[in-house]
Parts: sequence; C-alpha cells; structure tokens
Amino acid sequence: MATFMRAALRVGVRTAAYTRAPMARSMASATTPKKATAAAAMRQPTEQLYDQPFFPDEPHGPIVRSSIPGPESKKAIAHLDKVFDTRSLNMMANYQKSYGNYIADLDGNVLLDVYAQIASIPVGYSNPALLLAATSPDMASAIVNRPALGNFPQHDWAQILETGVLRVAPPGMNQVFTAQAGSDANELAYKAAFMWKRNQERGGAEVPFTEEEMTSSMNNAVPGSPHMSIMSFQTGFHGRLFGSLSTTRSKPIHKLDIPAFDWPQAPFPALKYPLEQHVEENAAEEKRCLEEAERVMTTYHNPVAAIIIEPVQSEGGDNHASPEFFKGLRAITRKHNILMIVDEVQTGVGATGKFWAHEHWNLQDPPDMVTFSKKAQTAGYYFGNPELRPNKPYRQFNTWMGDPARALLFRAIINEIARLDLVTNTAETGAYLYSGLETLSQQFPGEILNLRGKGQGTFIAWDSPRRDEVLQRAKTVGINIGGSGARAVRLRPMLVFQRRHADLFLEGLAKVFAMK
Repeated sequence: MATFMRAALRVGVRTAAYTRAPMARSMASATTPKKATAAAAMRQPTEQLYDQPFFPDEPHGPIVRSSIPGPESKKAIAHLDKVFDTRSLNMMANYQKSYGNYIADLDGNVLLDVYAQIASIPVGYSNPALLLAATSPDMASAIVNRPALGNFPQHDWAQILETGVLRVAPPGMNQVFTAQAGSDANELAYKAAFMWKRNQERGGAEVPFTEEEMTSSMNNAVPGSPHMSIMSFQTGFHGRLFGSLSTTRSKPIHKLDIPAFDWPQAPFPALKYPLEQHVEENAAEEKRCLEEAERVMTTYHNPVAAIIIEPVQSEGGDNHASPEFFKGLRAITRKHNILMIVDEVQTGVGATGKFWAHEHWNLQDPPDMVTFSKKAQTAGYYFGNPELRPNKPYRQFNTWMGDPARALLFRAIINEIARLDLVTNTAETGAYLYSGLETLSQQFPGEILNLRGKGQGTFIAWDSPRRDEVLQRAKTVGINIGGSGARAVRLRPMLVFQRRHADLFLEGLAKVFAMK
C-alpha cells in the first residue's frame, strides 16, 4: 500500500495529457490471472483483457483478516462513542492506508469499496494528483486564509471558478452560486426560485419592496413571507436542513419531529423491470405521474414556484424514469412558468456515464438550475438565466458562500477525470458490470430482483429480499457496499473502478449469494 509521499511522487511520472491515450492492455498484477468469473467468461476473448490500471500498486484484491469491526476497530469505536454518536457507523476506516478503490480499517482488513462514502469519492482514495493539489501553495493559502467570499473574495476567485467548477457547467449554464453541502445548495436554489417568482409578480427586479412587505417579513407573515412552495416527488431525497427536509420524502426517520413547510409532492413513476417487457405499462405509469404532477403544480393552495427532482432517486431506492418523463416535466414547468431544479448531488460528476446524469435526457430546453455536491467535493447550483441572480445584495449570502479550498480540489478532480477519460471508463465498466449482474441473477434466482441502471454507467441497483444480510455478509468477503430505500442494494463505485474490480465484486457477490 502506497504512503502519501509515494503517491504524490508517482504523479510526476504520469502523462500530463488531459485525454485518455491508447493504453496497452494488461492484468492488474504480475500474478497468474485467476480463472475468469462466469460473468467475464461470457465476454469475447478480447474483452476479457483488462485496461491498464489507474492505480498500479493498489491491492490485487480484498484482504480480510478479522471480523469487521475487529478488536482494534472496536477499541477506536468505543473511544469515539464517548464524544461522538456512533450509532450510524458502518465501519471504522483508516484513510492513511486506504488507496485507490480500497478502504482499510485498523485491523488489517482492506475492502473493495463500491459505496465510496455514499457516492462522494470520485477518483480513488489517496489519489496522487489530489495529494499534489492539496500540498500546493494555492491550497495552503485557501485553507489558512479562508475568505468570506461575498465581502472579501480572493483575487483569483473568478479564475478558479472558470478553470474548474464552470469548466464542467451543464449545457445552457454559465454561472454558479457556490455553497457548503448538497442540502445547502438545494436550499439556495429554492431561495433563488422564490425571489425570481416574486420579482415577476411585482413587475420586475427593479420594482422596490413595499414597507408592508418588509415589515410583515419580520413577522413571518404575508406579503413579505408569501405563500409559495417547492414541489418535490414521492420517495425523493434532497437533504436534511429545514427547507430541503420539507422536500425530502424518502424515510420517516429523516423527518420525524421536525416542523416542515406546507409544500406538495407528486408521484414518481414506479417502473416495472425488465423495462423491455413492460413498455406499455411503464409508459402508462409515467403518463399518470405527469398528469398528477401538472395537477399539483397548477392547483396546490401554496403556489408552486419550482419543482425539484433527482435524475435517479438515490436515497429513496434508486428509482428511475425515462428521458420522456423528464422531457414531459420540463414542458409542463415551462408551460406554467415554474422553474425546474435538477438535484445532481448524488448523480453528478460522471457516475452515470455522462458528466451530468440529466444529459441522458437530451433536453432541448435545459433545466433552470442544477445543484451539485458529493463527488465535486464542493457544492452549489449552476444556472444560466441572469434573472436568477438576486435583485439586491445580501439576499443570497452567508459568511463563506462556498470554499476556495474545495473549489481547488474540484478543479484537480476535473483534471484527473479528463486526463484518464473517466466518464468513458465509467460508461464502459458499467456496461460490463451490468452484464455480469444479469448473469448472476440467472445463477441465483431470487437474489437480484428488478435490476436497474442499464446504460447509466455504474449507477446500478437491484432489490434484495435479504438486503441487510447481503450488505453485512459482503464485508466478510471483502466488499463494502450500501443500500437505499427499503430493500435496494445500490452500487456507487468510484470513477476509477475498472473491469478487474468488477470481476472481484461479482466473485464476492456470488459467494454472498451462496451463503445460506
């Protein structure tokens, strides 16, 4: 396992090109290749050869030396529990020994990580390029001189944004409002929608606020605090802050005891799988949901200023819909002068085989705002319409308004994605992985139900009748995996996940399914 210093030195001998050069195919290690899995055996001979590894000295496979948690981890957990709530703990990690696609603990266990900090690690643990970015003078300055960006932006803030965050802006968008986290990004987008709507109702951004508006707002009363809403979708998840929580509909445990805004929800299509066997039923279901969404948008007692929707409902069970459904939503929002916010916090930054998942929809009319976080390691929302800028200063404002250090890290991530062509890698590896899961579903009937995510990179999931048991037993064979919704197993590997890792994962999963 490489140390941080070795990792940083390695980047100096790598190519500096930002496109993926043709690579000779090679095995992941110098050891004798293992017998191909059943999934791999179905490929053509040329497809059984592996790409050149992105992390040549990462482990050849998982290492399981103890139960998880082992004795050293249990000691550390007990220590932590005295000062920090550990009841949601998955495993105690040692990040200084985690590398590439592998997460390590304190007991010598090294697991293939296909959960990646809930979809938040983009280009591998201890990535050498990110380590170099982290030790640069620019990063050091950003960390120790963190600016209050709204009042005292650093001199090169525009250049940092233009060469990083805005370099990968979704189609039709050329501006960004940076934030701290995904929930924060969504709430800022909600505020932008409400301010935009009220400016329209007043007759324009230059119309002054009335004395009644200003006075009533201090009492949380109309007209200063208007009756407006954000419409979300059943089983969706948009965060845990007060506004974002009002649009979260995934699990009661997120919402219990917390006051919420009186905001509406619409049904999200419940598709049947395999998709090709339920074309008419699924089309009818999406039509029903579009009709109900339009009804809610046009009749809810607190007028809807914007809708928010995930390209794939991630926390709610990995629920998908067709591009036609999302195109239909866009048409409805445009028809009724309602903004469309696409929440790409979990789906964005290459995970689906496109940099932004909504690019799969091929919209002619782009969304109004796209929120992001997780793999970006920073957060915010993109937009293109200048009317979405607040009409007065300090309306979208806090002390930090984002973080230049995290924006610099995102720039390094973007460079690494481009250099290794990781979006293409994710699309290709995802197709390979999906095919292997189809084969496993035939070998183990009843273990993989409603397999979904075909053509969506490695953003793959299925329903499991013994989901929690599968997640727990996966660790015993060296795999860290996560779930979503009531019974879904969801895959969230990093963008550096390759075919060799897919084969290791499929082998481990077969062992889990064989356990009774």
